[in-house]
Amino acid sequence: MIIDLPATTTNDVNRRLVRLREEQGVLTMGRVLTLVIAPDADTAVEEAIAAANFASHEHPCRVIVVGPADRAAAEPRLDAQIRVGQDAGAGEVVVLRLSGPLAEHAEAVVTPFLLPDTPVVTWWPDTDPDRPAEHPLGRLAVRRITDATGSPDPLAALRGRLAGYTAGDTDLGWARITYWRALLTSAVDQDCEQPIRSARVAGRAAEPALDLLAGWLAARLGCPVRREVADHPRVELVRDTETITLSRPQDGVTATLSRTGRPDAHLPLTYRGTPDCLAEDLRRFTADDIYLEALRGLDHVEYP
Repeated sequence: MIIDLPATTTNDVNRRLVRLREEQGVLTMGRVLTLVIAPDADTAVEEAIAAANFASHEHPCRVIVVGPADRAAAEPRLDAQIRVGQDAGAGEVVVLRLSGPLAEHAEAVVTPFLLPDTPVVTWWPDTDPDRPAEHPLGRLAVRRITDATGSPDPLAALRGRLAGYTAGDTDLGWARITYWRALLTSAVDQDCEQPIRSARVAGRAAEPALDLLAGWLAARLGCPVRREVADHPRVELVRDTETITLSRPQDGVTATLSRTGRPDAHLPLTYRGTPDCLAEDLRRFTADDIYLEALRGLDHVEYP
């Protein structure tokens, strides 16, 4: 069910939410968090809502989507939309479109819809601030999620994350390499007596997840790490007596783990889309020290 409320107020939207709970049985009971989504462009709205609906089946939540409709409008105006039932996953979605001077006060419009006694997570799906914790919507949240993938210069965006980092910050690119990190850790631990002398991370230039992977390797291994451009993702770890290579076709679902003198192993390693990554990032609200190490490690990665 989708209900449009043009030229409305926050009080009217809240009253309609209460009426829906009474008439349709839509409940806030059991909601574990409030997810605030702050897209900058209309093109990002539906994709972000779809990802949030997917994640809500694991993390029942109220989703609040807030963004500008017409910044140039002379008069402030709030247009709202409420989605419940099959249009809202396992929660409820409130879409708030702000026009005129109201577009500069998104945090004030969002605040009346925050669920009491539940943590707030803010996610910028397209354009994100340099310092998420200092953004008005970021100040409301204990967890702040960015995504450098959509940035004009993803690597520069990631480097900027370090300067503005506050505990609770993360980037969806970090969740995209969770399985890569697990497989590489397992491969290295099989012969932990020999150190890794050098590493190479290859893949498309506009995949910031691979830059984070290179930064993580640089921080954890303390060896030279080179980031290269290639058609498909590949990581190569070099020891004195062997080379470990983990690679996967760009659009493939199976990776190949190769080691000197051993048969190749084929492992499931599909690309992780935004819904899966968002669901993972909603599982924790504490500081991710390893992500911070990866950001710091970027300064030690060699680029061509």
